[in-house]
Amino acid sequence: MLVDAIRAESFRLSKNRTALFWSVLFVPIITIAIGTITQFVLKANEAKLLADAEAPLGLREMMASGGQLDLAQSLVQAAGNVANPIVLLFVLIGAATLYAGDYRWETWRLISARNSRLNLMLGKLATVAGIALAAMLFMLLAAVIENFIRAAIFDRAVVFNATGEAFGQFAGQFGLSWLRILQFTMMGMLAATVTRSLLAALFVPLVIGVAQFFSPQMLGPMGIMPDAWLAMLINPGAAVDAISAAIAGGERAAALPDGLLLKAWISLGLWTVLPLAGALAWFEKQDLSKE
Repeated sequence: MLVDAIRAESFRLSKNRTALFWSVLFVPIITIAIGTITQFVLKANEAKLLADAEAPLGLREMMASGGQLDLAQSLVQAAGNVANPIVLLFVLIGAATLYAGDYRWETWRLISARNSRLNLMLGKLATVAGIALAAMLFMLLAAVIENFIRAAIFDRAVVFNATGEAFGQFAGQFGLSWLRILQFTMMGMLAATVTRSLLAALFVPLVIGVAQFFSPQMLGPMGIMPDAWLAMLINPGAAVDAISAAIAGGERAAALPDGLLLKAWISLGLWTVLPLAGALAWFEKQDLSKE
């Protein structure tokens, strides 16, 4: 049963403390540490930065003493940024461990007879979804801690002006970030299934992700604009940015070209569904007799 597969994968992962630490805890800890150091450095140079007429307005507002820091708005921004490249990289560590671990330790033959192949793979996918959710929640906790530290350093009051609009934006950005992380790990699932290699499950998504990031620079000289069908279909990261802008509303949403959202959703959907379908189909016909 699928529930049994999910329970088994979750139990096995809970015993792998190294993978859990790097996938879930490392980035939030580093985020708090770097954020705290940055705030102290800014505080130490406060007078110099405020006297600089060319200092960014946002930086000057952040250092202004006696103001307010809206925690609700900070959480909305954090939810939109939680699927950043660093989080994708470290969540991929746990995902690759799950997707390729049975090939590495030759344990497929011990468990494939006890459950269907579809359930075994979906159990891994559900566990990876749990890893992604845990990593995102810890990143939000890190954002809260960082904001309280900033408020204490710059003597600012912390408020929580939650509105229905802010909650809707938070939910939309959070769900989109979760989908982005899962989409990225789907490439790891396909690579692990086809190559039976943990290294491939780690490096193939990274190589593809880097190529997608630089695709606008490569397509530009060919006359293909970033909002063209081809540019969007090969770059799910840009698709996520477009959808995020639409969720944020305001000037960002108004600046989106007509029809871009449709292209973005199709791109994100294809890059999520096709690797998953490919991995499931390949695994169903894969010979595991010697594993």
